[in-house]
Amino acid sequence: MEKLPPITDERVLVGLNTADDAGVIRLTDELALVQTVDIFTPIVDDPYMYGQISAANSLSDVYAMGGRPFSALNIAGFPKDIFPLQVLADILQGGADKAREADTIILGGHTISDSELKYGMAVTGLIHPGKILTNSNAKPGDVLILTKPLGTGTITTALKAGKADERVIAAVSRQMAKLNRTASEISQHVGVHACTDITGFGLLGHALEMAAGSGVGFELLYEDIPIIPAALETTRAGFIPGGTKANHLYTAPNITWHSRFDLSAQYLLCDPQTSGGLLFAVPEAQARQLQRELTDAGETAAIIGFVTSEHTGIINIK
Repeated sequence: MEKLPPITDERVLVGLNTADDAGVIRLTDELALVQTVDIFTPIVDDPYMYGQISAANSLSDVYAMGGRPFSALNIAGFPKDIFPLQVLADILQGGADKAREADTIILGGHTISDSELKYGMAVTGLIHPGKILTNSNAKPGDVLILTKPLGTGTITTALKAGKADERVIAAVSRQMAKLNRTASEISQHVGVHACTDITGFGLLGHALEMAAGSGVGFELLYEDIPIIPAALETTRAGFIPGGTKANHLYTAPNITWHSRFDLSAQYLLCDPQTSGGLLFAVPEAQARQLQRELTDAGETAAIIGFVTSEHTGIINIK
């Protein structure tokens, strides 16, 4: 994308320069559009649940910016010679029900004949220009709070190999289909400095984007990071997504690990998440309030570290 001309339009409030979760463009002094698109292949066997998970994942980028999803368009690739059309109908129904839960209007969409099944959404959200959350405004002294446990990548990889427990898959599917709406709304009420959602680049990849974009360093406390218990087992059993290894290789130059962390432990923090949680950088004075309100609302709210002015763009894991 570096070969594309730079965006210079003054209406663009968030563009490509900070690798943020969505783009934001100003319409008026009181209103801006948040725009994002996401699509991926199935990670669970049930078409309806796949539709819900993919929709929740697509909507998440708007929540990560502090916005409110307003409308969406379906995008699908469908191998009509492999699956009956009812499979596509079930996927779209899952997406429609999740969009309805998010008070988001699906206006239509586009499907192409494809050799591999794919589904996602292009989502438009609304936000006040002065209330945008970005991934590049973390401040030294901020506390880092994560709202969903890690490990969906390794567990769904085990599923593809036929080695995942059905009860674990059901629980993980519910987690992935859960909207980040409540967490986003609470964070806006309490007040946070920065936010990103944890998806394909894993916790460390997205945290590094936040640290580098903010010109700060992060200190993470490994034992305080929530991890799905079954993910410990599947990782040790060797069910490692290709994305995990790519994330580990990419982040390695900017990560300092304590010697007690073996490769399996490191892989878990690089595990690519689908519809993962939100990572907040919140002022220390508001951290306990945010954690309490998130917990009271039924959300995971783990304090996993803090922001420092030292070692800019580096994450130190203790």
